[in-house]
Amino acid sequence: MADITKNKAETQVRNLAAVLRGRVTEVYGPGTEIDGLERLSGGASRETWSFDALMADGSRKPLILKRDPLNEQREDNADSQFSGANVLLGVDRWTEGRLMQLAGEVGVPVPEVPFFLDANDDTSAGFVMQRLDGEALGRRIVREDIYARARPKLAFQCGAAAARFHNIAIEHLPSLPSLTAAEALDYHLDVIDALKQPHAGFEYGIHWLRERLELAGDRLTLVHGDFRNGNLLIDSEGLLGVLDWELGQLGNPLTDLGWICIRAWRYGYYDKPVGGFGEVADLLDGYEAGGGGRVPLETLRFWEAFGCVRWGVICMIMAFTHIDGRERSLEKVSIGRRAVEGEYDLLRLVD
Repeated sequence: MADITKNKAETQVRNLAAVLRGRVTEVYGPGTEIDGLERLSGGASRETWSFDALMADGSRKPLILKRDPLNEQREDNADSQFSGANVLLGVDRWTEGRLMQLAGEVGVPVPEVPFFLDANDDTSAGFVMQRLDGEALGRRIVREDIYARARPKLAFQCGAAAARFHNIAIEHLPSLPSLTAAEALDYHLDVIDALKQPHAGFEYGIHWLRERLELAGDRLTLVHGDFRNGNLLIDSEGLLGVLDWELGQLGNPLTDLGWICIRAWRYGYYDKPVGGFGEVADLLDGYEAGGGGRVPLETLRFWEAFGCVRWGVICMIMAFTHIDGRERSLEKVSIGRRAVEGEYDLLRLVD
């Protein structure tokens, strides 16, 4: 059995290599080869591969492929206790790649996306992006000396980048899932009830948010969906790229600003409210400079509290994905234990 599994995996790698070789030849010209094809660790719900396009003149283009797993069988959520969770499930790979292209066109630092893969017998759908040298691990970004000069700039740069992609015209966007703030709060409470988890803090927080929905506003834009330290590529000079657009959606743009400020993404550096590296004033100054307008602190507080609820619900969903046997994962069940952190952070905000 082990030999059969190994042979099947090797065949899939050979088939993928052939697909990529054909595409790089189309994009970069005859004689282009691929080199160093390697699957990277992480990403149970999608695959990430690293490789180089080796040009006919000997030069290289470092690239990353993101695609859905082969033979993936998605759960039908119509009868699931998480029905309506399309915003949490993420977009397809073509949509993710297209969002990155659109963001790059308006000046957001993102890796270039030169081409896409169609699904066929040898590969699932995917997109290929430029592989940049930088750091995405949040703990390293907030701690290591090499990023000391970058950290004071990051909050402003993140605010400016968010404003730019929030201003992409809706008619230019691909089809995206969408929930209003009120609908999202209803969904979060439905999940808590369905899981039969006694989280009085979250229920109180949802009630607090519902009473202040006028702060949310009614603006509808592209939302990154997971805009935070950990999905930002950083070098010694600052923001190099905004990564992981797989939760892209239509929603209130300030969802992203609240999300990057929740304590879960500060990696222990709680005195730096923006991602553990920056100040709120710098984030909002950058957002205004990038064309997003001035955001009142009270409104940002609303969206930070909203983010705490959302994070807690995501933690619970991850835990029960394991507990219910749909996807056995020690990582998911350990993240599930962090729901109480979000509850604690929420209560501190709304006190």
